[in-house]
Amino acid sequence: MKIANSAKAAIIGAAALVFSTLGASAQDSCSNRGQLDDQYCDANKDLVADTPTDAARQKDPSTLVFAYTPVEDPAIYANLLKPFVTHLNSCIGRKVVYFSVQSNTSQIEAMRSGRLHIAGFSTGPTAFAVNMAGAVPFAAGGSEAGPRGYKLIALVKASSPYKSMADLKGKKVAHTSPSSNSGNLAPRVLFPPLGLTPDNDYKPLMSGGHDKSILGINHGDYDMAAVADDVFERMIARGTVKRDDFRTLYTSEVFPTNGYVHAHDLKPELAAKIRDCFFSYKFTPEEQKEFNGEDRYVPITYKEKWGVVREVAEKSGTPFNKRSYEAEAKREAEALERKKAQQPKN
Repeated sequence: MKIANSAKAAIIGAAALVFSTLGASAQDSCSNRGQLDDQYCDANKDLVADTPTDAARQKDPSTLVFAYTPVEDPAIYANLLKPFVTHLNSCIGRKVVYFSVQSNTSQIEAMRSGRLHIAGFSTGPTAFAVNMAGAVPFAAGGSEAGPRGYKLIALVKASSPYKSMADLKGKKVAHTSPSSNSGNLAPRVLFPPLGLTPDNDYKPLMSGGHDKSILGINHGDYDMAAVADDVFERMIARGTVKRDDFRTLYTSEVFPTNGYVHAHDLKPELAAKIRDCFFSYKFTPEEQKEFNGEDRYVPITYKEKWGVVREVAEKSGTPFNKRSYEAEAKREAEALERKKAQQPKN
């Protein structure tokens, strides 16, 4: 699987493909669809796409493609997840390949178009993948205690003068990306009661990632950043930043972390096998360190675990629908084009 040469063309094309008719007849007889895109149905009202009732539309690929959420250094995760991919190969009994994605949009489009079968999405994009790509969340990283969550934190430099959220009015505040839960949507709902309203008291500066926001605070590019605490903890564990260089002005309640999904149209037997193989895997010491102590995949349901995420999205005026997704696809395309333009030419 190759990534298109032009990032902008790829992402804009992806968005167009996402909302085109893919040849399969629309489920006009669908009794319930909710916020799912038109080609999916949710007759049992569990908020995710049903397996096609027509057996001819159920897929049983000989090679399965697995992708993890976009990260700053894809090579780190490609290497980190090798033991898990090897486990899936053996456990499922067919070839599983790992695919590095450039953006949330490209990952969602790949599942929508049938080129991606298993994936780990970050919190906000999980909901877009459910509604726009027929993704079925079934697992999250966790431990014997259950699925692990994360918190939104408002991070400032330790040496800064800021003591309360209201002190950040008119300052440089970093968000990560428009679709991010802790990096954008949750701050829009949770910061105003603390005396700091995005767009009114400050203009959110999109950094492009939680790690970039944290590094931006460290380098003095931002006065405060809204980030996920688990990313912050991983960067401390790696030695990328030092805890003593930062202070936390605010900590939210717990949100669900990455959702692991499979495509809705896999044969039921194959989908069940994938789930079983996730749950039988035990994380390597390297994975446990990188994923903040997670040692296994645990079962979850989207309807329950993503309830708070959907609520935040609705209250922030950015529900996980087609219109919001198209806007996010456009922003990601523009960001990738800017990044490409900034790269040195050979």
